Amino acid sequence: MRLVALTLFSALCFAQDAPTIKVDVDVVNILFNVRDKRGGLVGNLEKGDFSIFEDGKQQEVKYFNRETDLPLTIGLLIDISASQGNLIEIEKDAASRFFGEVLRKQDLAFLISFGPDTDLLQDYTNSPKLLRAGLEGLKVNTDFGGGPLNPGPVPTIYQPRGTILYDAVYLASADQLKGQVGRKVLVLITDGEDEGSRYKIKDAIEAAQKADAIVYGFYYVDRAFYMGHGLTFGGVSDSALRQMSDETGGHVYHVDQKHPLQDAFRDLQDEMRSQYAIGYTPTNSAKDGGYRKIEIRASNKDFKVQARKGYFAIKPQN
Repeated sequence: MRLVALTLFSALCFAQDAPTIKVDVDVVNILFNVRDKRGGLVGNLEKGDFSIFEDGKQQEVKYFNRETDLPLTIGLLIDISASQGNLIEIEKDAASRFFGEVLRKQDLAFLISFGPDTDLLQDYTNSPKLLRAGLEGLKVNTDFGGGPLNPGPVPTIYQPRGTILYDAVYLASADQLKGQVGRKVLVLITDGEDEGSRYKIKDAIEAAQKADAIVYGFYYVDRAFYMGHGLTFGGVSDSALRQMSDETGGHVYHVDQKHPLQDAFRDLQDEMRSQYAIGYTPTNSAKDGGYRKIEIRASNKDFKVQARKGYFAIKPQN
């Protein structure tokens, strides 16, 4: 099933009240978090505690807010490849509770599963009931798509498709989130392996950046699966999740017995409600499609700013 774009009607309805967090013709807006030495969130800082740089040149801050109640658009992407089969029921329960706790009237969410292909299980809604029903559609997929009878959402000819993580992020960003307004978040529950994606990780990151989406990774590995199948190459690194989250201003949560999935969802909820927003008019006003590097520095050297690494200076479409 192909991912479908948000209808114009839905986009206009949601845009009536929601503030836009995006790069526009005049101002670059960045959402970010701050953590202390121990990794704890810091939520009581002011405008004077930060300076911002674009391509190494300091910029004048136009506005600063502690944004804790901006509307959220959440895309939950769940890995249903064979290596995640034993975790599906846990993920259903934890995600259902998360949606029930986090969604408010102005928030929206959608649900996607990915393995050999992608499936939009639930389009935009703020109904926890509909999202729970979508979660019930999660089933492990051990087939390999990409053949002539089952090309999947992204045609592939020369390579097998096992877990198309990068394709899922790309499609969720480009098809679902790009036209949306407000804060946009992609939550990935996976062991971080990609097999058979047409798009590369840099393509997935670029799509997320152009959609102004923040990527959060839930690194969830079933060690027993890999050991039971004599596999030593799977679920050994969170590097792909970390790269996507670092470039977009997100975070990677490790899920295990000491930090179960329910706790990871709770941490994510705290993080999304503890963001700062900073805006500036770039000294480089050219809208040439080029990539601009961003750095936000905290005056307290013990604090680490968690923000997207840059944006694409694309001329807005009329």
